[in-house]
Amino acid sequence: MNHTQSPFSSSDDDAATMTTAQQVVNFSTSSAGSGNSTSMGPTLGGSRHWRDVFWLGIFLLHLILVGLALGVLGLNRFRKKDRLNIDQYTNRFLENQAGLTEDYWPLYAIAGAISTVIGWIWLLLLGSRSNQMMKVSVHLLTTYLAVLSVCCFWGKLFFWGVAFAIGSGLQFLYIMSVIDRLPFTMLVLQRAVKMVWKLPEVMRVACVFMLVMLVWLALWSFGAAGVVASSIGDSGRWWLLVVFSVSLFWTGAVLCNTVHVIVSGMVFLVLIHGGREAASMPRNPLLQSLRYAVTTSFGSICYGSLFTAAIRTLRWEIRGFRSKIGNNECLLCCVDFLFHLVETLVRFFNKYAYVQIAVYGKSFNHSARDAWELFQSTGVEALIGYDCSGAVLLMGTLLGGLITGTCAVILTRIKHPDREIMMGSTAILMGMVLVGLAMVVVESAVTSIYICYAEDPLLIHRWDPEFFNQMSETLHQRLEHRSSRVRVGSSQN
Repeated sequence: MNHTQSPFSSSDDDAATMTTAQQVVNFSTSSAGSGNSTSMGPTLGGSRHWRDVFWLGIFLLHLILVGLALGVLGLNRFRKKDRLNIDQYTNRFLENQAGLTEDYWPLYAIAGAISTVIGWIWLLLLGSRSNQMMKVSVHLLTTYLAVLSVCCFWGKLFFWGVAFAIGSGLQFLYIMSVIDRLPFTMLVLQRAVKMVWKLPEVMRVACVFMLVMLVWLALWSFGAAGVVASSIGDSGRWWLLVVFSVSLFWTGAVLCNTVHVIVSGMVFLVLIHGGREAASMPRNPLLQSLRYAVTTSFGSICYGSLFTAAIRTLRWEIRGFRSKIGNNECLLCCVDFLFHLVETLVRFFNKYAYVQIAVYGKSFNHSARDAWELFQSTGVEALIGYDCSGAVLLMGTLLGGLITGTCAVILTRIKHPDREIMMGSTAILMGMVLVGLAMVVVESAVTSIYICYAEDPLLIHRWDPEFFNQMSETLHQRLEHRSSRVRVGSSQN
């Protein structure tokens, strides 16, 4: 694997990289009919070493401590106020009328059931209505955020009204900035759905992990209900909920990325061996992938789950904004600085690392760096930057979370109108986690397709020749677009 230049390399280096990438594209296109495929040599069936053990220990310790805290806070208000006499340590913070855990715990249960149903509906309709569902997610999210903003202003919740209005505006601007990329994005998502729909076992994995998440959410919501019911002041309760929400986000990300690793390993093997029923396919590949994901590679998953989601979202926003700046040199200079900074972070924290983890058993940073250098050395990074499939799936996840939060607010408003914002905001996170476990199945297939295309394009050609031709054509167009930008920059300099 060739090491590439850093994101801060000069235009001459970029031109050389694109020339090399163009040669790779031409080679893969010309040899597509030869039928010879490079042997990747995945180590899914071999022995592996434990990776990122430190982060595995941190995550497990965090689960134990947070689980104890949730149990204590929920039990303290369960059927009896201040059952464990905790209020004696928080007397100076007592500002509200205390409630009971069971006043709010059933509302969290309903929110969890709603988000689970949304996730299962997504999985059930994945094969027949996936394209329509993705289009609805893209266009409905902007409208839904605007409606929520109006409702918040009408209910005199000005902070949340402004927040949802800003969110709706940013969503609209992002869609406008990438609207020309959506046809290719939908094409990639359709092919990813085609892949996972032929692997029913990966759908069952997603359902099983949703059930595992529901078990943890039962404890999490028990403790969160105890916090909402407590007599601590609003600031104290909000701080506790923020801490528990960060914990839930990390736990949910770990479970999502565990599914990501399992599905990626399965999809990668299917592409390499030419089909699910191929004679060369390893025995019980799903069980092997599951075993590695929850043992030797689990520390790498815990480590990557802390950072990848935030960095990836920031990169999408900056890319969309950067493409629409125009000739404002001052603003372009500032955005380019942020862009190169984020690109440097992406080099060490990206979702494609999970495919390398699944197949080769590397540590997270090693996997992320190898995947990104592979993309840059072959030019496929230009195709990935053009694809918005991750953002589209995130929109569906956000929409599912917002629907769950809206239902929780409506139910809470009936009996406890002073706690509706706390219940609604935490229910949104619950919904996003559960719906995200359904969405990650498709995202795993997308990342595996790109890794396979970068390592050996013939794998994609053997699986779907028409899709291979469309990917190669789009990659050629993106490389030409980059080359023209480099020439313009060189002439200006």
